Amino acid sequence: MRDTRIEIDVLTSLTDIPAQEWDACACPETADGGRPYDPFTTHRFLKALEDSGSVGPGTGWQPRHLIARLGGVTIGATPLYAKSHSQGEYIFDHNWAHAYERAGGRYYPKLQIAVPFTPATGRRFLLRPGHEELALPALVQGAVKLALQNGVSSLHCTFCTEAEAEAGAKMGLMHRISQQFHWENAGYGSFDDFLVSLSSRKRKNIRKERATAQGFGGTIRALSGDQIEPEHWDAFWRFYQDTGSRKWGTPYLTRAFFDIAHEVLRDDILLVLAERNGRPIAGALNFIGRDTLYGRYWGAIEDHPCLHFEACYYQAIDFAIAHGLSRVEAGAQGEHKLARGYLPVATHSLHWVADDSFARAIADYLKAEREAVDEEIEVLTSYGPFRKTLSEDE
Repeated sequence: MRDTRIEIDVLTSLTDIPAQEWDACACPETADGGRPYDPFTTHRFLKALEDSGSVGPGTGWQPRHLIARLGGVTIGATPLYAKSHSQGEYIFDHNWAHAYERAGGRYYPKLQIAVPFTPATGRRFLLRPGHEELALPALVQGAVKLALQNGVSSLHCTFCTEAEAEAGAKMGLMHRISQQFHWENAGYGSFDDFLVSLSSRKRKNIRKERATAQGFGGTIRALSGDQIEPEHWDAFWRFYQDTGSRKWGTPYLTRAFFDIAHEVLRDDILLVLAERNGRPIAGALNFIGRDTLYGRYWGAIEDHPCLHFEACYYQAIDFAIAHGLSRVEAGAQGEHKLARGYLPVATHSLHWVADDSFARAIADYLKAEREAVDEEIEVLTSYGPFRKTLSEDE
């Protein structure tokens, strides 16, 4: 009889597991030599966060990664962190924390299954092919058990796949729906092909924005792999600091992260730089998946009309079309993306709360929130920039 006893280990660093062992669960598709579907759950990306000090002591993100093993073979893994705040998650639970603490409870620390600072949908329960039925419930149960053993208020899994959300809900976790704006590639051969699918008014507006942006007095370059030089990160760090200080108070990523990214992640990166008089003045950082381009960070030290739209959205669409990618995920929030061809889509998360009465209150809230999000997605989609009929010409 086959031994189906699964051991769950908790790792405080990805240094404690070989990259090949982790990636056999995180990105088994790379065995063919291609890109991972999700660049953010690879060993190299998550370890870069740890090695750079972007997560770890003093950050409020303490690694507690779960590993599921069967007969000594790793069959599943999940990136898990002990959190002392709710920053850098993009699925907001600040109101839950305030309510919990007003009722006399202690919301932090909590456990978070996530890729830090990364609002991109992907698998959060990383399963070795052929072991899915055993590994998934083992990881879910292992995470809940770890929460109970440590007496934390709650466990959260953010930006998981819809399939994971449905499976988790069947195992007793609460399913939450939020929304983002994604661009979908309908087999376009060029940016102009994409524009043809839009209403006349939106088409003209995008052409005007691109012309305005590209007339800023310099050049825009899209760089990847060995095209990226170390000095480009000096420039991007200035951009990132400006954006980070305005949005979050202090940047999430350390300067060391970008140096490590240059060494181990630059083949996963598309860096769009706007340069004027030989000097970078703005930039957008994207990560490249097998089928998706993920927009992550933007910053500038000079203000030029429409340059943000060009660097973040239109250059991303250009790259996706040229490389046959199916979509562009442009990050969290931003209804301004709608007019630029990015439509609302549902994103998913899972939640477990130790206190039964508080869990019931959250479950009621999530039910109402799901209905509201579904309605908002439907309404926003109807206001999208695409032609409603082939003959439409506004």
